[in-house]
Amino acid sequence: MRDIAVTLAVFGALPFILWRPWTGIIVWTWLGFMNPHRLAWGFSTTMPFAYIVALTTLFALLVSKEPKRIPWTRESIVLLLFVCWMVITTIFAAYPELAQQQLIKVLKIQLMIFVAMMLITNKERLNTLVLTIALSIGFYGFKGGIFTIAHGGVYRVQGPYGSFIGGNNELGLAMAMTVPLLYYCGREAKQSWLRFALYTTMVLSAIAAIGTQSRGALLGMAAMGVMFWAKSKRKFAITIFAAIAILSVVAIMPPEWYARMSTINTYEQDQSALGRINAWGMAWNLAKARPLGGGFETFRYEMFQIYAPDPGDYRDAHSIYFKVLGEHGFVGLGLFLLLAVFTWLSASKLMRETKAVPEMRWLGELAAMVQVSMIAYATAGAFLGLSYFDYYYNLVLIIIVGRVILDRHMAEAVPAGRTEGQLNPASSVYSATGSTAVR
Repeated sequence: MRDIAVTLAVFGALPFILWRPWTGIIVWTWLGFMNPHRLAWGFSTTMPFAYIVALTTLFALLVSKEPKRIPWTRESIVLLLFVCWMVITTIFAAYPELAQQQLIKVLKIQLMIFVAMMLITNKERLNTLVLTIALSIGFYGFKGGIFTIAHGGVYRVQGPYGSFIGGNNELGLAMAMTVPLLYYCGREAKQSWLRFALYTTMVLSAIAAIGTQSRGALLGMAAMGVMFWAKSKRKFAITIFAAIAILSVVAIMPPEWYARMSTINTYEQDQSALGRINAWGMAWNLAKARPLGGGFETFRYEMFQIYAPDPGDYRDAHSIYFKVLGEHGFVGLGLFLLLAVFTWLSASKLMRETKAVPEMRWLGELAAMVQVSMIAYATAGAFLGLSYFDYYYNLVLIIIVGRVILDRHMAEAVPAGRTEGQLNPASSVYSATGSTAVR
């Protein structure tokens, strides 16, 4: 039944995608984040649903009369440069065939990110995208939170097999990133029942993130929680939500969980932690020896024999930063970090500019929650190799699209006889830096 339900849902959505191409981005996002076909057991587990939806969306985009413009902000330019650099490093990769396979996966994700930049053009579409992301991961947070409570935290919460969030560490990171987006969606919800459901999912997702028993997720949740409280305008409500989640964890989690989490402070005695440090040393040495890095899939036994401090301890990068460093060199890491810095600064700018525009304050709140989500990714990601996780690039997308929406609103609000710079000086300064999106 699950196979039939997923198949009917995907193919039933295709006519709507042809009618309104932007809905293709929503369906693509749902498939990529929730992976509903991975919850079935039959033919749908191997069906190329995402490929079908992507092709339909691209065709609909080509025949659509909507403007087809990529907003060339500093973020989208750096992202394009990063993609081009990954193509170059793949050409000179240590393992060409493996690198090419991974490059194709990354290019598919990035292609749809740029397509989304063209199609997500207003508040309704942007909020629908954010809600889709939040609910897709929140689905696992909701049931994972209940699972953790029901079993006293004895078992790990896992994601769907074969997806980006298949492991407990990966799912923990994703749920830590989702908590702030669920909060934003709850704030935007008009119906009281929906608001309650979203806030409940938020609390359960926080519990489920701890229930993954991932040390990286715990650190990500801690950093995210501090930033969440600092960015929120309803600090009392956030304090209540946090207290409920913390008290639940204290009451639920078994002694084994506390023992595992305590190893964060004694990493020098933990073989897993020492192995990660060894992998980071390999990435550093590799990047120094090869300016282009080793290309995708370079964290392999042979490379450890050459570059690792301890050649016998071979494992994956377990860090978004060192994974990019090892695979794409210092230039690749620089572009990766520059994208994060620009996105953060643009989100801060959106928050400042929307304070004086009541009808756009929703965008400022969204930008704040994107920053909170970025903190979770940056912190937990330091111990996970999810450098190409489409969730992060969707956060970048949200800020780019938000810039476009705000610029358009400010342009339409300019009274006759006045320039946009006279109405909004900050906007004209932004234009001078070359970061204003194409309208």
